[in-house]
Amino acid sequence: MSHLKPASEGLRTRIFQIIFESDTPSAKAFDIALIAVILCSVLVVMLESVVPLRERHGSLFYWLEWSFTLLFTFELAVRLYCLERPWQYLRSFYGIIDLLAILPTWLALVLPGAQSLVVVRLLRALRIFRVLRLMEFVGEGRLLLDAMKRSARQIFLFLFTVCMLITIFASLVYLIEPAEAGFTSIPTSIYWAAVTLTTVGYGDISPVTPLGQAISVMMMLIGYSIIAVPTGVFSAEVIRSIRADRYSDEACPGCGHDRHEKRASYCLHCGTWLDEETPDPRAENDDAPHDDKT
Repeated sequence: MSHLKPASEGLRTRIFQIIFESDTPSAKAFDIALIAVILCSVLVVMLESVVPLRERHGSLFYWLEWSFTLLFTFELAVRLYCLERPWQYLRSFYGIIDLLAILPTWLALVLPGAQSLVVVRLLRALRIFRVLRLMEFVGEGRLLLDAMKRSARQIFLFLFTVCMLITIFASLVYLIEPAEAGFTSIPTSIYWAAVTLTTVGYGDISPVTPLGQAISVMMMLIGYSIIAVPTGVFSAEVIRSIRADRYSDEACPGCGHDRHEKRASYCLHCGTWLDEETPDPRAENDDAPHDDKT
């Protein structure tokens, strides 16, 4: 949120430093208190979904929920008050989450049941990354996303193949197994085939004929054998991303060797200065005149 600016000097700036920064004790205390309140509000929603607790403490849950909603509404209003461009914050990721955190309760006044959506408040706890100085891991997260994008075509081909296998085996078992065994339609058989191929095995539907059981064994073995395919593809892309992020493709001007670390100044093989745009400081020191004191 470094692009956000306070509205003016004075009170708004002090509020901005407390709410949007985390390098001061007061800002850290505010963020930790906010996260604690968010977790408490989500816990209230979860407990309210338990029927015995709702019947016994429904009134308490109701007033707690409205207390959290009013508190978060006030907090969002203060955030917008101290900003130079409030709409810029509302269009950001955290702004949308903050808005969604209070809308369900207000919508529940006209749309019964919308109150259960307040669990989206849990997303606001993402601010813990800023509090605990974990933003450095965003780079690693971006590296994983890049690896997923590059392996998207291979993973899509793998999923398409799996869907084909599931459909074929499901159709076979539908023809082989009697309806009494639970295979009443091809979609139901597809459900069984997906559960079997992924080796989950709920057991609510299972073949009763020897041929159907043999197909089940074959599918489970295939599932174990192909589960490593997407893992291997993604792992290879992650390794490639790590190498691309760490190593440079520029060749050494002395020996032509490439794949040097980006922070390297000299070639690991021949010791040549790698940055051709700047002079080698070691060579300059060697060429400097030396005083003869003898």
